[in-house]
Amino acid sequence: MNAVRAILFDKDGTLIDFDRTWGPAAGGVMARLAGTDGAALSRLHEVSHYVAERRQFLQTSPLIAGSSRQYGPLWAQVLGRPASEAFFVEIDELFIEEGQAHLAPLGRPSAALARLARLGLPLGIATNDSERNARIQADILGLTDLLAAIYGHDSGHGSKPLPGMVRAFAELTGLPTSAVALVGDTHHDLMTARAAGALSILVRSGPGPIDAFAGEADLVVDDVEALTELFLEPA
Repeated sequence: MNAVRAILFDKDGTLIDFDRTWGPAAGGVMARLAGTDGAALSRLHEVSHYVAERRQFLQTSPLIAGSSRQYGPLWAQVLGRPASEAFFVEIDELFIEEGQAHLAPLGRPSAALARLARLGLPLGIATNDSERNARIQADILGLTDLLAAIYGHDSGHGSKPLPGMVRAFAELTGLPTSAVALVGDTHHDLMTARAAGALSILVRSGPGPIDAFAGEADLVVDDVEALTELFLEPA
């Protein structure tokens, strides 16, 4: 823990319960996009690897780690719409609305991050969600005043697994990337940290198992609260 001087957190599956938030939210977004076209809705479920009856994604879903710019072209093809920036923005806006309606935190992230902030650690969020939605959700969860930065896929630094968000945070804090830890629940998060030369911390609180790649991380913990306890343990 002594090597960590700043922490970037993934959002979904790390601070927010992915299944309880985005399972029902995605179902609502797809239903709104499909309208009265039942066949299109079924096809959206299929390409999204989404089980409508359970309102959950399969582990193979491109929505678990990807941004609307990554899975959006699939949706555009199903709906017969152009895979344009306007369509991707529409997806993001719908997810903002549905995400607020179903937002479910993992534990008490505001308390956990407050404890880390009191140690003098700069904190931030790096997500493949839109920056606007990340800021809205961080505000609802009481995290905004604890964060030095919030980055989304559209913040100008690229989306994960590209290293841009980590590098931007290192520059903001005046630290080398080797002193920044990226905490997340997916292989995308692991690859992002490695590409940036940052420390990688995996949490087991996401929607999918991490055992296949956990050995590549610098540290594996159950959740953010467990990570906080490690920082507070006597040296």
